[in-house]
Amino acid sequence: MPALYPYSYAQTLLKIENVSLSASADGLRLLEKEEPGSHPILRGVNAEIRKIIRPGQVTGQVVGFIGPSGIGKTQLFRIIAGLNRPTVGQVTINGNTKPVEAGEVGVVAQSYPLFAHRSVMSNLMLSAKQIEKDPKVAHDKVMAFLTEFELDSKAHLYPSQLSGGQRQRIAILQQILCGEHFLLMDEPFSGLDLKTEEKCINLIMKVANMDDLNTVIVVTHDVTAAAVVSDHIWALGREFDQAGNPIPGSFIKFTYDLIERGLCWDQWGPQAQTRPALVEFVRELKADFYKL
Repeated sequence: MPALYPYSYAQTLLKIENVSLSASADGLRLLEKEEPGSHPILRGVNAEIRKIIRPGQVTGQVVGFIGPSGIGKTQLFRIIAGLNRPTVGQVTINGNTKPVEAGEVGVVAQSYPLFAHRSVMSNLMLSAKQIEKDPKVAHDKVMAFLTEFELDSKAHLYPSQLSGGQRQRIAILQQILCGEHFLLMDEPFSGLDLKTEEKCINLIMKVANMDDLNTVIVVTHDVTAAAVVSDHIWALGREFDQAGNPIPGSFIKFTYDLIERGLCWDQWGPQAQTRPALVEFVRELKADFYKL
């Protein structure tokens, strides 16, 4: 099935170049330089995200990042975020030649960490002031985002007074206010019921499509949610020897272009998961998952 709408690609927004990561022989240290007896965790990971252009539309980028537990998703997540250095290779953004630094890519962890002793407004002002030095400009920017995300009535509440979904939205706004156009989300669908998951999917799409440079990478075990929300999917896996034993070192084993498959930009909404083409794709994803 061909793409549903006209589109093209422009510049590379994020690039993973030949990233490998090894641990020390005793497994206690991640290495920035190879050592004798080191144990590979990631091996030759390559991927890129390019800006998507749709005539007359503001369209950001959403990449689903899947893989079984223990495969190395967390380690690659931290490298993309600039929190860890790989043993070999680099991750760059916006065409830069230097590796990404911590803080250049926003991170939304599963726990949605917020300062418990500060109100929603105070939490967000801390983030906004990192970019906007004028307090009034920062305040107006925060209020505009709170209104856009239907949280303006919660501005003076504390994190303990919010629902899980509300805390998630505040944590996302934190990163948007103080970061670039990049957002990494760690298991955003974990533990959600179907209705709340649908709201989370809509939220991710809303964030992505606020600016055509916005780029969201969603790390998840939920292959169905990944298929519904993403325009591309990366699957991290391993090779196996003839005896069926995994060869150490994970890499992006499968990639899926949902735009080219005609599954993108019409797959959202309450009935999305019942569309025959999407159901068939999810079946393919699940079959491939067992090969990772």
